[in-house]
Amino acid sequence: MKHTTDTPASVITTLTYLVKHDAKPYVHTEALTGNSEPHYFAEQEEREVTIHNGRPLADSVSLDKQGFELHRRDTVVDDLYDDTSVESIYYDEVKALIKELTGASRVVIFDHTRRSDAERRDIRGPASRVHNDYTERSGPERIRDVLGQDQAAALVSVAQINLWRPMSGPVKRSPLAVLDASTLNSNDLLATDLVYPDRIGEIYHLAYNPQQRWYYFPDMRRDEVLLIKGYDSRHDGRARFTPHTAFKDPNTPPGAPPRESIEVRTLAFFD
Repeated sequence: MKHTTDTPASVITTLTYLVKHDAKPYVHTEALTGNSEPHYFAEQEEREVTIHNGRPLADSVSLDKQGFELHRRDTVVDDLYDDTSVESIYYDEVKALIKELTGASRVVIFDHTRRSDAERRDIRGPASRVHNDYTERSGPERIRDVLGQDQAAALVSVAQINLWRPMSGPVKRSPLAVLDASTLNSNDLLATDLVYPDRIGEIYHLAYNPQQRWYYFPDMRRDEVLLIKGYDSRHDGRARFTPHTAFKDPNTPPGAPPRESIEVRTLAFFD
């Protein structure tokens, strides 16, 4: 995918990891604490990493090998802050796009969220720690929650895929970094409890490993989407988890506008 803006081949920055210990880490979520930030009961560390410009490789990376894909696809929805338009129009666009790009026979959307680093109380901030949204346990649980026990039990192949789009662009602040899933060591995935007022969820955080290779797509525009695989039920060597995080880009110009993005969470089914 060609991109006319001059962008660096890579950037050096710091990412926030969890440190591996015997005790399982857990997090009191914002919903539990009542604050704008969660409370981590885990040791965290910052590591300096190189994040490579993924644009030169955009036509060769895939969901099944690297765990992510970049595509240029516009939307007819003018206001992506409008839930009515998002749910009545944008959802259908997302379903059709994921079917087209993955060959899925069916796509179900179960929610969407917006993020901004403008410190707005009504919108979540960018995720600031390396994580993967689902685990070996919570992936199947989410499928059962969405479909019901009977339908979920009948499934053979299903993947959880997020579709991430800037709501304005180009993105100059808090861009998204994605890990090349082919460089992921499963021993570095740290199952972490998310404690809510009424339930306990589970995600993966990540322990640092120098073998990890990171990518980002600088200056993403509103007519571009990033697909990220969060879980795959298939155990056949393909990518199953794709850790990711926002990061501080050292090339961000002073006074750059806030990053505003929308991500739609889907389940894609394969016959």
